[in-house]
Amino acid sequence: MTTTVDAGDAPARPLTPGELMSPRQRLRLVLVLGSLIAVGPLTIDMYLPALPAIVADFHTTSAAVQLTLTGTLAGLAVGQLLVGPLSDAVGRRVPLISGIALHVVASMLCAVAPNIAVLGALRVVQGLGIAAASVVAMAVVRDLFNGAAFAKLLSRLLLVMGAAPILAPTLGGGLLRWTDWRGVFVALAAFGVLLVVVAALGLPETLPADRRRRGGVVETLTVYGSLLRDRTFVGLVLVAGLAMAALFAYVAGSSFVLQEQYGLDEQEFGFAFGAGAVGLIAATQFNVRLLRRYSSQRILVAALGAGTVAGLALLAFAVTGLGGLPSLLVSLWVVLAAAGLAMPNAPALALSRHGEAAGTASALLGAVQFGVGALAAPLVGVLGTGAVAMAAVVAGGMVAATAVLLVVVRPGRLADLEPTAMAVAAH
Repeated sequence: MTTTVDAGDAPARPLTPGELMSPRQRLRLVLVLGSLIAVGPLTIDMYLPALPAIVADFHTTSAAVQLTLTGTLAGLAVGQLLVGPLSDAVGRRVPLISGIALHVVASMLCAVAPNIAVLGALRVVQGLGIAAASVVAMAVVRDLFNGAAFAKLLSRLLLVMGAAPILAPTLGGGLLRWTDWRGVFVALAAFGVLLVVVAALGLPETLPADRRRRGGVVETLTVYGSLLRDRTFVGLVLVAGLAMAALFAYVAGSSFVLQEQYGLDEQEFGFAFGAGAVGLIAATQFNVRLLRRYSSQRILVAALGAGTVAGLALLAFAVTGLGGLPSLLVSLWVVLAAAGLAMPNAPALALSRHGEAAGTASALLGAVQFGVGALAAPLVGVLGTGAVAMAAVVAGGMVAATAVLLVVVRPGRLADLEPTAMAVAAH
């Protein structure tokens, strides 16, 4: 007999595999997936304190070095489009372990890169490798959970992976006291080896053989086509991508703004960068409490509204210099906190529409997120390395995300998803 749950007047429904897990099993799942996803933020952020040093070492420009960040994000975007359908066809474990192994090799080669062009190319390969971790982790959560339970677990997962952006620049700054920027990539390779072991021993297969899609290229393109015809799904994906663009504009510009314009050293930059990540993490965890009383739709609308106001305030502070560094950091903190509320809810609402192709849908979601982020990073460099350039792109991302939500998604269209989400949230 199938176990079901009855939420008030809502019809009984089968429990998802995740709801049948014990609290200890859920905790283990969060820790394993969080550790795997952490390789992405670590790869992106850990070398940030070394960007000025790389400029000097290769006798190049800050814009050229920022393109190495763009390369990683571009690799993440393209890799997810490939890994998503593959994980729907062969299962989650093989693409995950293979991707992390590729990341290990690329990291070791980055450590011996002879020039900025080679480093940029290898950073693309790094992105391709860690794309598997991003796609598979999201797909595993969707395999096991649905609705608000998905958003809640994603918030918990963001808590674990949130330690990565907090620790990454600090760890990078600490490493730079003992080694140069090349040693950062050696450390990333060592972490990748550890993650291969974690994935092999700690993550079971969550996609049964009878649910796998084996239609090849034609079916993959058909699935992508059906996803792209879903206006609400596409809008939510763009919302998530634009919120991510605001985040990566901060990632790309912060090392130059805080170190060169405001005079922080590498260690001080690590702590300042980590303080922003604390706001992001706190918001993701507060989201779990909010979901007990409010729908994902309402939280998303409120978060983007607050993020837009904070982004415009950030731009005003950057242009006028009013309040100095404290005003800049506080407004950035609010933007990051708003992103912390938006990032679990937009994907949860989007993926709840396409559970039958979770890997492919997750891939498209991740590709747009990191693809838009890849565009945001060099845009900061093109506009300049000062606070105004960074603030303009951060504010632009939040304003655009809000506009897409209101004009393309139209929050009222999400009402059909909310009963299911709230029913799950009640249990």
